[in-house]
Amino acid sequence: SQVIERRLTLPSGVRDVLRPVLANKIETMAPWPASQALYAYQEVAGAAAPGGQIAVDVWVTSRARVEKLLDDLARFGLKPGTVDVGLDSAEHAAHVVDLKIRFQNEALGDPCRRLARDPIRKLAPDDRLVGVARLCEQYGVQPNHLAAVIARPVASGPGGHTQRLLTVVKSGSIQDVRSMPQDKVHTWPHLLVAEFVAALVITAFLFVFSVFVNAPLLELANLNRTPNPSKAPWYFLGLQELLTMFHPMVAGVTIPGMGLFVLGMAPYVDKNPSNKPEDRKFAISLMTVHLMFWSVLVMIGSFFRGPGFNFVFPWTRGLFFEL
Repeated sequence: SQVIERRLTLPSGVRDVLRPVLANKIETMAPWPASQALYAYQEVAGAAAPGGQIAVDVWVTSRARVEKLLDDLARFGLKPGTVDVGLDSAEHAAHVVDLKIRFQNEALGDPCRRLARDPIRKLAPDDRLVGVARLCEQYGVQPNHLAAVIARPVASGPGGHTQRLLTVVKSGSIQDVRSMPQDKVHTWPHLLVAEFVAALVITAFLFVFSVFVNAPLLELANLNRTPNPSKAPWYFLGLQELLTMFHPMVAGVTIPGMGLFVLGMAPYVDKNPSNKPEDRKFAISLMTVHLMFWSVLVMIGSFFRGPGFNFVFPWTRGLFFEL
């Protein structure tokens, strides 16, 4: 078929984002790739749908077919501004009248605050107003009335209140399918496949490396001789260093617990979503202080502790440190 028509049942919560939702469903409804398809949609008022859902009629056709028709008309000097699906002029006029009646009926629960909310998104380059105006210009139609509507939200009325101006844009107007920038990817398969491949590569590297290089193991432990100094692994030396300064309860529980609590609260204190270091001074400062504090303790325990875990200078007594 040259035009695919489908009626979809969707959650009512997507009413304000129908366009991107439907754009993601194009390839499941039509035989053309999304980049080679054009579609139109219209919410069906009064259609039977389960509770909390809406019915939407969607028409999809081939972009190549529409462009061919437009080229054929252009040879005769005709430049249509809209490609219509199923509505003649009389039906369109009736639809406009119906919209005006519904907008004037306060009992229908369609308040100004819902229509006027989120103006930045609704005035985006590809959204319902500016997107339609750009489409008009693409086909040689001057969108004078749309331009007035787009400019209206910034106008102020008596008392400095923003004015609300209603406009009716034909619900069946054609929409151009374009790839939308995404700032998220699905965990599967994008993230997990990459992590699995990385794990395989690291495992293979460690396997080959271990064949040629022996681990730096110490001699077998002697039950009758305790090493002096007796040090924990390097990653625990910061904790062992704290034990030389404070009571075990303070050094082993209170101080590490407070550090972990502060680090855990950091995302709730610094809620800045930016990834730029200059915008995250608090988070970077907090992590830097934490790393420097722990690094100093590890270095002291590694290089400045000798027999009896006493403080020594490594350039006079030597190093008492083994991995």
